[in-house]
Amino acid sequence: MGVLEFDKLPINTLVGADWDTFKKVTANQTIDKGYRNKFYLTKGVCRLLSLLEPLEDRRYRKYADNSIEMDPLFVLGHWRSGTTFVHNVLACDKHFGYTTTYQTVFPHLMLWGQPFFKKSMAYLMPDKRPTDNMELRVDFPQEEEFALSNMMPYSYYNFWFFPQRMLEYCDRYLTFEKITEEERKVFKDTFLKLVKVSLWNTHGTQFLSKNPPHTGRVKTLLEMFPNAKFIYLKRNPYTVYESTRSFFTNTIKPLKLQNLPDEVLVHNFVEVYKRLFYKFEEEKHLIPEGNLIELKFEDFESDAFSMTEEIYNKLNLPGFHEARGSIEKYLDKKKGYKKNSYKYEDKTIKTVEENWGMALKEWGYSL
Repeated sequence: MGVLEFDKLPINTLVGADWDTFKKVTANQTIDKGYRNKFYLTKGVCRLLSLLEPLEDRRYRKYADNSIEMDPLFVLGHWRSGTTFVHNVLACDKHFGYTTTYQTVFPHLMLWGQPFFKKSMAYLMPDKRPTDNMELRVDFPQEEEFALSNMMPYSYYNFWFFPQRMLEYCDRYLTFEKITEEERKVFKDTFLKLVKVSLWNTHGTQFLSKNPPHTGRVKTLLEMFPNAKFIYLKRNPYTVYESTRSFFTNTIKPLKLQNLPDEVLVHNFVEVYKRLFYKFEEEKHLIPEGNLIELKFEDFESDAFSMTEEIYNKLNLPGFHEARGSIEKYLDKKKGYKKNSYKYEDKTIKTVEENWGMALKEWGYSL
């Protein structure tokens, strides 16, 4: 068990950023009273660790020209749509490589110093995710946006630190509606590096991505990987609303450097959901035929093994026969897992129906 509690972390995840990224992300930002000690401690440790980055860069030169054998498989969907569960099931297949929890925090300490820093992180970090009690381990699969936010200044997850700019970051770095071409090129170069290091680290031949922000970047991802495969998860919007509200309001506590009333945070993620929904609908036609499967999470959850086999078949993915034993073992372990249950308040129902009615109608959900 980690010695630190999630909501009492003395630093935030920017501690693992390179110095240039840290300076650009925090430049001209307001650091509210009450968060300045956390900011300066994070800044100090980040500056110290960034002195090791040249060692990492030298090592990376050996892998920079490595070709990627297979285009990635992307698990898409809004936060709290079941992407973590699907990601973990697929990660049982050892032909997949993925970004680890350790890598998301320390992406510049992968090729050099990882054993020491990973052991230190394992000792300190909480062993459960906030809100849903899912296990946290340094080598577990994790969404790569936190790593990207430590590798470049153009990540949507900057909103965790500076939530007052959440909608601005949405349009610039989530849906790419207002991103510059120079920023988009940095994204492509950075993401490509992350994929190569992740594959090296986990010994995979195909990158397995679980990253809700990628739901708004299909066009750019296809420019990078024309034959990429995609799984798009849908989930009951009433449940997603309640779960997202809990997840965002709890996860942001140890990360934020600015105050934001909970009601404003909720208003913002309600708006982000709409923008992300429409962006994916706008771009999904670009995915080559046979490379996209859209699923209801409730269907996957009710028969995960059969649905996983269906994913492999429909997307023509290799390795199911070899991985089926590991997948069954993982699913057997999860049979006793108790999920959060949600009671839909009148306010929840009203908010969802007034703002996310398009999803209710398109996907066929109702109370």
